[in-house]
Amino acid sequence: MKAVVIRRYGAAEVLQYEDVEQPKIEPTQLLVKVGASSVNPIDWKIRKGMLSLIIGSKFPKILGFDVAGEVVEVGSGVTRFKPGDAIYGSTSFPGGGYAEFAAIPENLAALKPTNLSYEEAAAVPLAALTALQALRDQGNIQTGQNILINGAAGGVGIFAVQIAKALGAVVTGVSSTKNLDLVKSLGSDRVIDYTQQDFTEDTAQYDIIFDAVGKRSLSETKRVLKPNGVYITTVPNPKVMLEIVLTAFLPGQKAKFLFEKPNAKDLLFLKELIEAGKIRVVIDRTYPLQELAAAHIYSETGRAVGKIALAQPVVDIAVSS
Repeated sequence: MKAVVIRRYGAAEVLQYEDVEQPKIEPTQLLVKVGASSVNPIDWKIRKGMLSLIIGSKFPKILGFDVAGEVVEVGSGVTRFKPGDAIYGSTSFPGGGYAEFAAIPENLAALKPTNLSYEEAAAVPLAALTALQALRDQGNIQTGQNILINGAAGGVGIFAVQIAKALGAVVTGVSSTKNLDLVKSLGSDRVIDYTQQDFTEDTAQYDIIFDAVGKRSLSETKRVLKPNGVYITTVPNPKVMLEIVLTAFLPGQKAKFLFEKPNAKDLLFLKELIEAGKIRVVIDRTYPLQELAAAHIYSETGRAVGKIALAQPVVDIAVSS
């Protein structure tokens, strides 16, 4: 099969489109003909070696966590899927989605939302699960609460706005001038243009501040956070990590960090919201898999609005024996 492989850590040019062996599935896995994947910041952080202490330096590696495609083979222990099913889901850490075929654990997959294309479905898993688990699990979001999403037009932010609205919150979205209309269209009750106003100097107070771009800290936002409010980030720095530790043992405001945990139950929850029209997918650009390096370079600019998709039409399925 064709796949994008790295044989060392480095800049985007280490991504090489080449022939590799198809994955052999385990009893609890699905072999999926990949229709589309997507780019997340964690993909290029791994590529650069920023997580090498966690994942090691054994090469070659195929990156890519998000997958949507058609099941072509199921393991002997799989009970929820059959060949021909259109699914979306996540690969095991540290990836495998940047390929024609991917091995997907059954417990990390769900049937694809019927109203999404493969490209749209592949844009959902990591980013939307991050938003859902941050707001629901770390923030304990409640109907009627005031929620602020910093980075509301980014890959995670677009889902956070919509999920917060679907869960009954009053949402303020922070973005640049050019994305204000998009953030409003996603359901934000109020928008703040960060080029004109620092949200930490706002007069409003929030139950949850979800910093989906990791630009601030609890100490910077505490003035606009309610006394028992929660600050949540996906990109902790040493200062934020210290705040997380200290506030865990003290009453009042909390700082929390979210590391997304892929699972089928949450994918099914998102599927219901998507099919009910409560979540839509925003794709900034779509690249063919062989142009993954360009997609990574664009993602690294931090200017993407919504998600970056990687298309690979599901045709000519042939599975090696």
